[in-house]
Amino acid sequence: MAASLNQVVLIGNLTEDPELQYTQSGVARTTFTIAVNRQYRDSNDELQEDTTFVPITAWRNQAENCATYLSKGRPVAVTGRLRISNYEDDDGNNRKWTSVVARNVQFLGSGQGGRPEDEDVQSPNPQRPDKSSSGEDDEEIPF
Repeated sequence: MAASLNQVVLIGNLTEDPELQYTQSGVARTTFTIAVNRQYRDSNDELQEDTTFVPITAWRNQAENCATYLSKGRPVAVTGRLRISNYEDDDGNNRKWTSVVARNVQFLGSGQGGRPEDEDVQSPNPQRPDKSSSGEDDEEIPF
């Protein structure tokens, strides 16, 4: 069998506050949607903008961090895998639902309310230490 790859990289802004839920076995799951914008020129050479709304699902610690530190309007970078689910609607029609299962969610921008800038949600401690007072050089501190 040939090798395959299912990887998605998106940068966009949250369209709503994340929604945190727990499965029956206690595993955290957060869902949110991001708006991904693109600009292009139409046949009349006029600048147009198109927005794609992408549902995102994050799991476990990453889900809890997203629910704690993300809010509507916040820019994020998401890497993950594409998931296409089939379901039957109320009228008996077969439908497909496309979403991204996040492997990593990177917080971008300063956000609101003093949230950490450019913070990786996989970190167990979302606060960055002050390098000047910690005695560390410009060496990156793993979180």
